[in-house]
Amino acid sequence: MTRHRPALRALLVLGLLLAVVGTAGQAQAVGYRYWSFWDRDAAGTWVYATQGPSTARPSDGDVQGFRFSVSEDSKHSAKPRGPSGFAAICAKTPAREGAKRVALVLDFGTADDAPAGSAPPDPSPRTACARLDEDATTADALAAVAEPLRYDTNALLCAIAGYPRTGCGEAVSDGAGSGDAGSGDRPEASATPRRASEPGSGDGDGDKDGDGDGGPSVGLVAGIAAVAVLGAGALWQARRRRG
Repeated sequence: MTRHRPALRALLVLGLLLAVVGTAGQAQAVGYRYWSFWDRDAAGTWVYATQGPSTARPSDGDVQGFRFSVSEDSKHSAKPRGPSGFAAICAKTPAREGAKRVALVLDFGTADDAPAGSAPPDPSPRTACARLDEDATTADALAAVAEPLRYDTNALLCAIAGYPRTGCGEAVSDGAGSGDAGSGDRPEASATPRRASEPGSGDGDGDKDGDGDGGPSVGLVAGIAAVAVLGAGALWQARRRRG
């Protein structure tokens, strides 16, 4: 029995490390709470915006949406709800020469999306029609109809109409909110002026945790592989001595 102890020890350590890897992957899986930015295409479908509000320049008749939610990336982010037709939203805002009209859908999300101690100001999305100069940006449209706005030091849009009062693209525990499970990338859609389409370059105030897929590190995997090799070698030696 004594001759088998090195192999048993190595195999025991390997089993413990594999258990740690399984729990580590779960602990690192996170989503992010943020305002995502959407464009409504010609077919009436919401498409994740490829620019931030301060660089996007909508045309007359465009519909743009914002949704506050918890999600892991833009692919799985919750879309704005409610009516999104330009004619209905801007029906009471007449056209004017030298100006453009942009319809906005502002979805404050659900109670599950809200930060601790907060609640969405409206259970249903708000709509508004902004009449602007022809060269105005989406940020200008928001400022015209949805103040107060709040941005962080990296120009990430943190709050619309004062919601939420605090926080900006913060990480939350896995499974929270209304967004679907995704890859764990950070939100970029509301970031400005950086290119924003999903959770890398425009995801927060610069001091949040980095992005990742929630899996174990390369170093940890390498360590496990080394232990596996040692365990296999010890077991082979024990069998050789017994033979």
